[in-house]
Amino acid sequence: MAQPFPGDTELMKNSDIYHPEFQLKPWWWEAYQPKVEDLADVPQTADVAIIGAGYAGLAAALELTKQGKTAVVFDTEHPGFGASTRSGGMISGGRNVGKRYTRETPEEARQIEAMRHDAADSFDLIESLIKDNNIDCGWHKTGTFYGAWCRSHYNAMTDKVAALNAIEEGDARLIPQDQQRAEIGSDYYRGGMVIERGAHLHPALYFKGLLDLCRAAGVTICAKAPVTDLNQSPAGWLVGTSRGATMSEHVVVATNGYTGKVTPDFAKRVIPIGSYLIATEELPGDIAASLSPKNRAIADSRRVLTYYRMSPDGKRLLFGGRAKFGITDPLETAPILYQFMTDRFPQLRGSRITHAWTGNVAFTMDELPHMGELKGMHYALGCNGSGVAMMTYLGTQTARKIAGAANYQCAFDGPQMPTHPLYNGNPWFIPWVGRYFRTRDWIDRQLG
Repeated sequence: MAQPFPGDTELMKNSDIYHPEFQLKPWWWEAYQPKVEDLADVPQTADVAIIGAGYAGLAAALELTKQGKTAVVFDTEHPGFGASTRSGGMISGGRNVGKRYTRETPEEARQIEAMRHDAADSFDLIESLIKDNNIDCGWHKTGTFYGAWCRSHYNAMTDKVAALNAIEEGDARLIPQDQQRAEIGSDYYRGGMVIERGAHLHPALYFKGLLDLCRAAGVTICAKAPVTDLNQSPAGWLVGTSRGATMSEHVVVATNGYTGKVTPDFAKRVIPIGSYLIATEELPGDIAASLSPKNRAIADSRRVLTYYRMSPDGKRLLFGGRAKFGITDPLETAPILYQFMTDRFPQLRGSRITHAWTGNVAFTMDELPHMGELKGMHYALGCNGSGVAMMTYLGTQTARKIAGAANYQCAFDGPQMPTHPLYNGNPWFIPWVGRYFRTRDWIDRQLG
């Protein structure tokens, strides 16, 4: 087969897994690819300047206009070029909030419970936003199945189910191993749990919907305008970019996995990690129908996470995970993801992949999302890989806070984002963490 893309000899040994029209770009971009026709001029003034034109930045801008404020959004690339059009498009409904948090005091337990309630509210917010504005983005509220990597993980899900059901409409339940075929066309897991309050969507089309709403509301969105400096004075913030400067009363940092040197205090509080995805070719109808009989979003309890779901039209599988720890070429990770995929679904052996891509997620030291203020700047950051609904929510809540809205209240606005004296924004330790996680996963699996 002729090489359909550039790659070295070692990587091309697996060329039989690639479709002849294989592309190194998100499959989502076949429906909507981030672009800009005309570069908007940088305004001289705005009430609020927002750094980052992803879900959080656009949601904040949209809400600010509803609250009577003017907003300008700056982005280094085209709006949506980052994770907002690259993710798996899965909506967890708060399952991941506090997943590894140690409840040492009653106050900590109350804080996590409040955060889970707000995470549930984030699900309501994104669902309402989509339905009220008729955003055509393949919204499927079909629940989520979480596969147990080993028996100890399955046993631990008992407490997780109880915690989720304590939240209104959590609707979670355990699925024993002998019943999991009703949820997933695989015997790979040791059972799992289902959360009916889960969904998946087309992330690029959802982003386009937000972008269209912002433009209709008159929000100024400045693409190809990386922020180069930030200076605060009694008059407000002077936000300098490569294409001009804006004076604003408030600044919002919404850069998440693409946080850079211009905001060093935030760069040392978020850890960018690459998440990798592949898309299969269109599958035979019977095979496609066998993978996720109820069209669930699917993830598992491995530390080296995998997550996957059917495309909105149900014709292909979109499979993602932490194939490598750190940031690397998706061509290198595609064969790894393919192996993960066929381990779970042997019926996909021989199928080919049409797309492979990556995007940065942002982890925090405490594995919790955060919003708040630091050195006079507002921020909405760190969704730890579950950002479609949460970043929308944090952006909206940040806008309500700035505007002094009567309905503002958010459990994620409180504890400052933690940092570590050995971390300055360079995630040098991530490969070592990956080795540790893989070892722990192997041990757990061997034990059952």
